[in-house]
Amino acid sequence: LFLSTFTLAVSAGAVLLLPFSIISNEILLSFPQNYYIQWLNGSLIHGLWNLASLFSNLCLFVLMPFAFFFLESEGFAGLKKGIRARILETLVMLILLALLILGIVWVASALIDNDAASMESLYDLWEFYLPYLYSCISLMGCLLLLLCTPVGLSRMFTVMGQLLVKPTILEDLDEQMYIITLEEEAIQRKLNGVSSMVDYQTAELERELEKVKSKKTNLERRKKASAWERNLVYPAVMILLLIGTSISVLLVALNILYLLVDETAMPKGSGGPGIGNASLSTFGFVGAAIEIILIFYLMVSSVVGFYSLRFFENFTPRKDDTTMTKIIGNCVSILVLSSALPVMSRTLGITRFDLLGDFGRFNWLGNFYIVLSYNLLFAIMTTLCLVRKFTSAVREELLKALGLDKLHLSNNPRDSETKPSANGHQKTL
Repeated sequence: LFLSTFTLAVSAGAVLLLPFSIISNEILLSFPQNYYIQWLNGSLIHGLWNLASLFSNLCLFVLMPFAFFFLESEGFAGLKKGIRARILETLVMLILLALLILGIVWVASALIDNDAASMESLYDLWEFYLPYLYSCISLMGCLLLLLCTPVGLSRMFTVMGQLLVKPTILEDLDEQMYIITLEEEAIQRKLNGVSSMVDYQTAELERELEKVKSKKTNLERRKKASAWERNLVYPAVMILLLIGTSISVLLVALNILYLLVDETAMPKGSGGPGIGNASLSTFGFVGAAIEIILIFYLMVSSVVGFYSLRFFENFTPRKDDTTMTKIIGNCVSILVLSSALPVMSRTLGITRFDLLGDFGRFNWLGNFYIVLSYNLLFAIMTTLCLVRKFTSAVREELLKALGLDKLHLSNNPRDSETKPSANGHQKTL
């Protein structure tokens, strides 16, 4: 648990790298001779980037595998059972795993490029192969972000709709409360009448009762909400989400044009003017603030999209019902996403701040075709997800009008939110 907490702290530090660097650059530019900010300099920011890279490697390759093997270990046969025996078995497993990976790399290198220089480079583990391995994992993290972020950007509207109170337009909340109360009382009477020997019927009725109670709680919350919370906060938040998503797609489109006409737009381009020498945003401090907001928005959207994917739905942590193995897996996933966030933000042109430390040494950042394809795929996937999100209601109505709704052509149940209307029937919004 301590190692998982430390990994989450490293993930938070990796997320804060770009925002802290951007705002530090603007502060140094605004107050170049101020005595009280002399501690804020380029060497400090470079050191933070190097430490974030170091601890990310440490957590990814040492601490999290150690935590997983420690959970599975019982101690070698013949040794006294306890913490020491489990730690010893875990260390042996880690050493064997490292030797296995090194042997696979050695054999692959001998098969692909069998010369003296290639074999000698295998000994350069710390300076070459570990950064190269982290570069590959960063590329995997960026590809995962490419898959999660567009889904999360469209899913954010649904999530915020569930958290906020929606406006009551042509709805009678009192009548809906009356219907829900009748349903709750009917299920409660069934529960009292069912024999205790029929366990599966009781469990099913209890699940239905929990669903009805949650609906009743939501209706009570909507009924108690003030008029400004219903009619002002919800539309304002939705407009802000739409503006943030539109700005992100627009910045990516502009970055595609920059990539086609200017070589310095590449993430692995020029070293830049340095920290505190020039503003990296056209609009100065306001532009830097917008960049920081967009970076946090992309991170939240990527996490929402990660847990919205069908492959990772069962991976979602639940209160008082999450195994330690699943916690370790979640920490590793969040660490990979967080470490890839600065790389993705720079690759998509969300910010012009150059990647520092080991983050700027990734080999694939200098490949024009990979970077251009990444930008194009992000723009296309985000646009398609948003179009699919906002046209889902129209698509459902068209299918019903054509009589094709029984074919289940729309396979995403989240797109059509249903709720009971005043007369008890289901109304599609």
